[in-house]
Amino acid sequence: MIPNRAAVSAAVTVAEAHGVRVREPVVLNDSFNLRIHLRPAPVVARVPTVTALGRARPADALAREVAVASFLHAAGAPVVPPSDLLPAGPHVHHGVTVSFWAHVDHDPGHAVTPDAAGRALAGLHAALRGFPGGLPRLGPVLDEPVRLLSALAGSGVVEPDVLALLRDSHAELTARLRDVDGLQAVHGDAHPGNLLATPGGLLWNDFEETMAGPPGWDVACLLRTTRLDGRAAVRAYGADPDDPGLAVYVAARGLQGTLWVLARAAHSPQWLPAARQALQAWLNDPTGMTRALR
Repeated sequence: MIPNRAAVSAAVTVAEAHGVRVREPVVLNDSFNLRIHLRPAPVVARVPTVTALGRARPADALAREVAVASFLHAAGAPVVPPSDLLPAGPHVHHGVTVSFWAHVDHDPGHAVTPDAAGRALAGLHAALRGFPGGLPRLGPVLDEPVRLLSALAGSGVVEPDVLALLRDSHAELTARLRDVDGLQAVHGDAHPGNLLATPGGLLWNDFEETMAGPPGWDVACLLRTTRLDGRAAVRAYGADPDDPGLAVYVAARGLQGTLWVLARAAHSPQWLPAARQALQAWLNDPTGMTRALR
C-alpha cells in the first residue's frame, strides 16, 4: 500500500506542475483513501490507498468518479465538483494515482436528518438517470469483493474457515444479483457520511463506487446506516423499508462493508478492533437485516 508520505508528495508535485501553489498540505482523512487539502489552494487531492486493494486499475474508478461528478455538477445537482484550478485527473505520478476536487467549507458535525437524507437521495437518482456514460454493471458489488477475498487469504486477519464462509456468501449473492434489472447510474456508497453540510445546503461527495445498478442498492446503503434512522430516511426517499426486494441488497452491502474493513485492518493494525466487531456482526447475521431493523 502507498505510504502517506509518498501519496502527499505525489499530490503536491502534480498540483504544482499545473500551477497550483501548495504551502501546507493537510491530511483531512486517512481511512480507505487519503484526502489532502492542498492549502492555501481550495483543492483536495484524493489518493486511493486501501481501496486500491479491491481494484485492478484504481485510476479507472477515479475516472468514473470524475465523469459522474462533472456531469452532475454541470446539470446543477448538489455535488462536490472536481477542481477547476487544474485538470481533475486521474493522474499517475511514480505509481501514485491522484484526482483533484474543489475544497468546500462544510460542518463535519452537522447531523443530517432522515428526511433530508432520503430526499437528497431521491433527487440524486433523478439527476443520475440522465448520465450518458458507461459504468460497470454492479462492479463494486460483484467484482471488487473477489479481489478483497484474495487479499485477505493468508493475511492473518481472518481464519481460513471464516474466509470460506465469506467466499460462499459472496458466490451465493452474486448468483442472485447477476440478473437484476432496472439498472441506472447510482452512487454506490449512498450513506449520510457522504453528504457534506455546506452553507448552501447538502452536497453529495465520494462517487468512486458509482456503477450501473438498481436504485435499491443505494436505498439499502441508506437503510443500513447507523448515522441516522435509516428506515425513516428510506420512507422519505419514497420507498418501503420493509420491501422484500431490498433484502438481497442489504445482505450484499453488509458483506461488502465487512470485507472492506477487514482489508483495511490487514494493512493497518490499528483498525483490527473495528474489523473484528464488523466480522462478528456479519457472522451473527449475514442477512444484514438486524442492523437494518434498528
